[in-house]
Amino acid sequence: MLARPYRLTRGSDYRLVVRRGSRCGGARVVTSMLSTGESRVARFGFIISKQVGTAVVRNTVRRRLKAVCAEALERVPEGTDVVIRALPASASASFAELRSDVHRCLGRLDADRSAS
Repeated sequence: MLARPYRLTRGSDYRLVVRRGSRCGGARVVTSMLSTGESRVARFGFIISKQVGTAVVRNTVRRRLKAVCAEALERVPEGTDVVIRALPASASASFAELRSDVHRCLGRLDADRSAS
């Protein structure tokens, strides 16, 4: 699981990442990444709307995304905030499919950040 220091908790942080961060979209998730330049661990936030499904389905998707991000923690540079928004297709996606979407987007966004 993803421990509390690695999670975004304030709405203002979510808004900042979604509005100013780089974005990568896929079939199941949209990932936004913003490098803050601060000396701290990377933080992750999740947006799972009611369009994804019932509360049980949304919580399952959230737990899967948290597990994927816990695995990817070493790959994300420090001082980076990441927000992952689940799309309705994520409700029927397997863990492996969610993992591949998130890893692809994190890799692409990190490459874009390094290039600039």
